Amino acid sequence: MRGAEAEKLVHRSLLFSSPFSEVVANGERFNRLTVNGKPGTFRSLRLIQRSMPKISHKAGAMPASPIRKLVPYADKAKKEGKKIFHLNIGQPDIETPEVMLNAIKNSNIRVIEYTHSAGTESYRKKLAAYYQRFNMPVNVEDVMITTGGSEAIEIAMMTCFNPGDEIIIPEPFYANYNGFSCAADLVIKPIRSYIETGFALPPIAEFEKMITPKTKGIMICNPGNPTGYLYTREELEALKEIVKKYDLFLLSDEVYREFCYDNKQYVSVMHLSGIDNNIVLLDSISKRYSACGARIGALISKNKEVMAGALKFAQARLSPPTFGQVGAEAALETPQSYFDAVTKEYTARRNFVIESLNKMEGVFCPKPSGAFYCIARLPIDNADIFCQWLLESFNHNGQTVMLAPATGFYSTPGAGINEVRIAYVLNLTDLANAMSCLEAALKVYPGRTIAKTETVAEVK
Repeated sequence: MRGAEAEKLVHRSLLFSSPFSEVVANGERFNRLTVNGKPGTFRSLRLIQRSMPKISHKAGAMPASPIRKLVPYADKAKKEGKKIFHLNIGQPDIETPEVMLNAIKNSNIRVIEYTHSAGTESYRKKLAAYYQRFNMPVNVEDVMITTGGSEAIEIAMMTCFNPGDEIIIPEPFYANYNGFSCAADLVIKPIRSYIETGFALPPIAEFEKMITPKTKGIMICNPGNPTGYLYTREELEALKEIVKKYDLFLLSDEVYREFCYDNKQYVSVMHLSGIDNNIVLLDSISKRYSACGARIGALISKNKEVMAGALKFAQARLSPPTFGQVGAEAALETPQSYFDAVTKEYTARRNFVIESLNKMEGVFCPKPSGAFYCIARLPIDNADIFCQWLLESFNHNGQTVMLAPATGFYSTPGAGINEVRIAYVLNLTDLANAMSCLEAALKVYPGRTIAKTETVAEVK
C-alpha cells in the first residue's frame, strides 16, 4: 500500500479514540491495532483486506469436494430438527472387525515412535502375502504403506508424472482424482463412459484418439467408485495392449476388491502379464475393514524406479500412522466369514436400492457389480441444485436424504447434470426411508423435468 491510500490510512487511524476493539464510521468498519500488547489506533478493515497477500493459483484451482461441499446445508438442516439419511459418502455402517479393534486396544506400545517411511516390515510382509492369495505376484519390496489410499494416489501421481503430463481416466471417476491431479500439476483427459451401458469401459479406439505426445498414463478404479462397475478380463487385456503400445503407466485403484457380486470375478491389473513396469496398484483398508479413520493405504509396484521415487515422497512425510498399521496388520487375520456376511449385506442393500430407484417415475439406474455405489439418472434439471434443495427446502415426515451430485465425478463440463451418486452404506430400514424420501422429493421438486404428480411431501 502506497501514496494516497497510506495517507488515508494514517489519517483515519488518528481520528478515532474508542474503548471498543471495532467501530463503524461512515458505513465502514475499523479494527483497533494492538501495539506491544496495548490497544492502539484504529485501522480500516477494507484497507487491511486489500493489503492481504494472495493465495496460490493452485489453491484457487483446487476443486471443492462434491461429496462434502453440501455439509453446511446438512448441518443447518439437522439444527432445524430434520433427520438426514446420508447416502452421499462412502462411510459404511458395517462394524470394524473385532480382531483389528482388539489389536489397537491391547497394544503394549509405550512410545508412539515413527515407523519406517515405507511402513513396518511385519505389516508389509503380511500384506504381500494377502495379495498373493489373490494370485498377485507381490513381494515385500513391492509394497509401500501410505497414509490412506488418498496419499497412495497423490504419491503415485507425483512419482510417475511431470507437470503438464496428461493422464486418461474414464469418467465418471472418484472426485478426488481431480484434486490430486491439481496438486501434482497433472492434466486429466477424461474419456466418457455412459449410464446406458452401465459405465462399461469405452472402446479402446476412443482411448487411442486421445493419446498425444503429453500422454503419460491411464488410470482406472476397479470395482468402480462412483459407478460400481466391475471391469472384465477382456476389458483389462485391451487396456494392456494400449499401455504396451504407447509405453504408458497404468494406475489402478482397487480398494473395493472384496465387494464383487453375482459371482462375478474380480480381475486385477496385477494379473496382466508383460507390463510389470507399467503398473501401479493403489489400495486402502478403509472400506475393506470399514476402517476409514485408520488412514492406512498402500502403493504397490514391481517397478523399482517407481518404488524408489515414491519412497522419497514418503520420507518427506516421515511415516504412516503407527496405530493404524497395528490395526491393519491384525485385520489381515479377519476370518472369511466376516467378508461373506458383509458381501451378503451389501448385495441385499444394492438389490433393494436399485429396484426402488428403477420403480420411480423417470429414474434409471444400472445394476452395479461391485463396491457399494451406483449412479442414478433422475428427472431433474440440475443435480447440484436438487441436492441442495433436498437439504434446504424439502421435508418428508421430518426426514430428508443427502446425495452427491454426479457433476463432481465428471471432468467434462455439463456431464452428469441430471445424475447423482448414491452410496448404499445404511441398513435396509434406513435405506427404505431414504428411498421414500427421494421418491417423494422427485414428485414436488420445482425443477422436475417430467409432469408433476400428486404432492405427498411438505416443501417449506
